[in-house]
Amino acid sequence: MTIKFLLLVNKQGQTRLAKYFTEEQLSVEEKRALEAEIVRKCLARTDKQCSFFEHRAYKIVYRRYASLFFMVGVDSEENELEMLEFIHCFVEVLDKHFGQVCELDIMADPDVVHYILDEMLLNGCIVDTNKANVLEPVQLLEQVQQ
Repeated sequence: MTIKFLLLVNKQGQTRLAKYFTEEQLSVEEKRALEAEIVRKCLARTDKQCSFFEHRAYKIVYRRYASLFFMVGVDSEENELEMLEFIHCFVEVLDKHFGQVCELDIMADPDVVHYILDEMLLNGCIVDTNKANVLEPVQLLEQVQQ
């Protein structure tokens, strides 16, 4: 299973975090265009529609938590439910670290969010979903910085 990219976007469509794991190198303009297309499609969907759709060569799996949309782009043959579970696990880890994570936490401390994501994913492959294992290096890093 390979995640091609992960986006965190608020209800207004502003990207708060973007991480790409694709083999093909996309220019900044191509990334912006791709993000804009995906965000427009996602925000236009109703609550009654499922949490995944096809866009270009990707399957987009998303989940909304409060004012943030967590979106994952994967290959079309990937398991949507597994991606929804990964998103939920990622949010749980963020909640455990920040205590009810919100958009402001992500904007104020993007390095920690990237670090947590790097502990969970390696080149787009899920390597660890154990919350304690993922947070341990983050907590050690914060202790060293103090």
